[in-house]
Amino acid sequence: MAGEIPPAQPPPAVPGPDPVPDTVGHPYLVLWRWRRNPLRRPSDRLRAWVSLGLVLAVLVAAPAAMFGVGDSAYRHYRTTADHEARTRDHRPAVLTHDAPRHPEPGSDEAKKARYPVPVRFTGPDGAPRTGTTEVAPGLPADSTVLVWVDARGRITEPPLTAEQIRSRTMGWAILAFLGVVLTGLAAHAVTGLVLHRRNLAQWDAAWANTAPRWCGFP
Repeated sequence: MAGEIPPAQPPPAVPGPDPVPDTVGHPYLVLWRWRRNPLRRPSDRLRAWVSLGLVLAVLVAAPAAMFGVGDSAYRHYRTTADHEARTRDHRPAVLTHDAPRHPEPGSDEAKKARYPVPVRFTGPDGAPRTGTTEVAPGLPADSTVLVWVDARGRITEPPLTAEQIRSRTMGWAILAFLGVVLTGLAAHAVTGLVLHRRNLAQWDAAWANTAPRWCGFP
């Protein structure tokens, strides 16, 4: 019918941007510094060789450092444990005060809890001594417990166990491995920063020579 308003039509579809190709991890782009192209600079090739050298150095040095440091740490703690075993005695000691009671007797937490309590014992020289050791909660005074005593007659920790030696050795070995890896990453970052600044300086020098001809200056 004349004069009738036509129904609204949807707007035409606007073509969107072309999808970005998924090039992450593509070997052609990962190794772009190695392939021949007119835009490759000498610094790009240098950075590629430096990166390769650092990777190989870390692959060799990290396991060597881990085993070397681990072996040294094991020898150290093994010697320390042997010395402690020779110079420390397990001696009986008598509580001079009641041990505090746990607020929840019989619970799992109470079984693991330990409280410091003064005790008296006989030192390696035969003289009576006093000290403080941790005991189970609720022990009454005059109870007898065993304490480790060093050559000077002081209450001390027990000698290192095999599990403690193994744990500390592994800790030092892992720290050595991570130290080499982090050093390699730091060297790679510093090298990249130095080469990047060098490229910027070269670009500034090249533009200073080219800009007058582009801008029409003599």
